Amino acid sequence: MAQSRVKRRKKKGKKGVLRFFMLVGFVLFLAFGAGAGYLIYKISNVTANTQLELERGDKSERRDQAVSPSKDNISVLFLGVDSRDSDLRGRTDAMLLATFNRTDSSIKLLSIPRDTLVDIPGRVNADKINHAHAYGGLDLTISTVEEFLDIPVDYYVTLNFTAFMEIIDAFGGVDVEVPFTFTEQNSEGRLDKITINEGWQTLDGEEALAYVRMRKKDPLGDIGRGMRQQQVMQALIEKASSFSSITRYGDVLESIEEYLNMNLSFGNLVALHSYAASLNNIEQINLQGDNATINGVYYYQVRDESREEISTLLKRHLELMPPAPETDSYQTEGEFQSESPTDFETAPEGQTTDLQ
Repeated sequence: MAQSRVKRRKKKGKKGVLRFFMLVGFVLFLAFGAGAGYLIYKISNVTANTQLELERGDKSERRDQAVSPSKDNISVLFLGVDSRDSDLRGRTDAMLLATFNRTDSSIKLLSIPRDTLVDIPGRVNADKINHAHAYGGLDLTISTVEEFLDIPVDYYVTLNFTAFMEIIDAFGGVDVEVPFTFTEQNSEGRLDKITINEGWQTLDGEEALAYVRMRKKDPLGDIGRGMRQQQVMQALIEKASSFSSITRYGDVLESIEEYLNMNLSFGNLVALHSYAASLNNIEQINLQGDNATINGVYYYQVRDESREEISTLLKRHLELMPPAPETDSYQTEGEFQSESPTDFETAPEGQTTDLQ
């Protein structure tokens, strides 16, 4: 699918497989609070240099008209892409959808497991949601998410794991409580290994990447990984929110520009600063589902009732339908529980197709 870039740049390649995307957009929003002229100048340049417009234009097909963060409730899809070229092509190995409500300045964040079995528009058979990007780029990925959740996706941000590691390092690491000790390969894909120990740890970029990409040793599989992604994202937001971090934004922005695409304008980012006070209180949501192996391939099969509940929750947050009754229920971080210890056994990699 054709996509137009305002300005093209050469980007460095990076070996290994991307397992996590960090919500770096939130870091950008916070920068405006400093009020420093050089930061505004850098953000303006970064925004202009990272624009990649969608083939569909600036409006979701599920909207009557285009929406703006300055006056409307919006959704933003954050994608971590297994990229080996300057266009950030490849599979999306991390996918998080945020909805923003202007009435109460609240944010809801949904983690979508990469192996989620979905219908991809134009494809005959259901497939993993992370394959949509390889089949048809950003537009097909967004259309797939819209169809899966029955909501509009208004904006997107895409980056690779190089940016993630450099951002973590620029802020001096992130503090997280690790639930159990494990060992994971490093960012180059080698098994000469990074060990993450149980308990409170300060993780640098390499360690944070290992922490958020591990799946095989987590009893919750992709769901557990999604929770760790949300945990690290929250820790980075807290670090970025501190006044002592303001001087580091210059280094962060330089890292972002090299590995970032988005369709949020400079004005959009300014408007999103109204949510800065909510960044430490993001409501984190997870889909309930079950492991499934179909024709030898592993999938995460989301339960219909969970998908419908979360779809309704997000529609209400976007004010696309009436407010929720008091009896609504859904899964947020810390509330997700399996029905038994074996419900979410370690998921196999299922290396049976090229797009696995």
